Amino acid sequence: MCNRRTADHQLLKKLMQRPRVRPNRWARRVRRIAAAETGAEVLEFAFVVPMFLTLLVGVVWIGRAYNIYENVTRAAREGARYAVLPSSVAQGNSYADAPSASCTASTVAFTDYVTPVLQSDNLDPSSVTGYCQKTVCLENTYPQQWGVQVSFNYPLTLTIPFTPLNATTINIPAQAQMRLENQPTGGTCP
Repeated sequence: MCNRRTADHQLLKKLMQRPRVRPNRWARRVRRIAAAETGAEVLEFAFVVPMFLTLLVGVVWIGRAYNIYENVTRAAREGARYAVLPSSVAQGNSYADAPSASCTASTVAFTDYVTPVLQSDNLDPSSVTGYCQKTVCLENTYPQQWGVQVSFNYPLTLTIPFTPLNATTINIPAQAQMRLENQPTGGTCP
């Protein structure tokens, strides 16, 4: 009986075993590669580097955009400062650009003061859009007084890879107001 029991046990053990299938060479290689961790660092590097470079290039471009904003604002201030200064008494206290309530595009202030400031930061003055120099009533002055307002936009094309901002053009606005040195007769705005 003992032999019979041993034979049954061996038969049962044989039936419970998985069939021995000899895997081919490719399956063994794939299984070995999948179990190994040798390529994990390369894969992580491949995922992290584009994100890191995008972040780095984005920081550089945002810094450049801020630099352009500061330079464009300085150019508007220089243009407004020059527009409000009268000439000497010997030359009749006249302004380089005649005061005008409507926008004036090509002015001496733009060519002599705004353009050099833009060129100092390697910005193209011909890219300026919506240049407007006009005489206005200044806000927040009591009594209200006349001044000059200079405003314009400068386009900047952002190049940030792997983002929707790639090759997006944004307009950087600039506006400056300054009080006229010689107030018109009457002194205050209507």
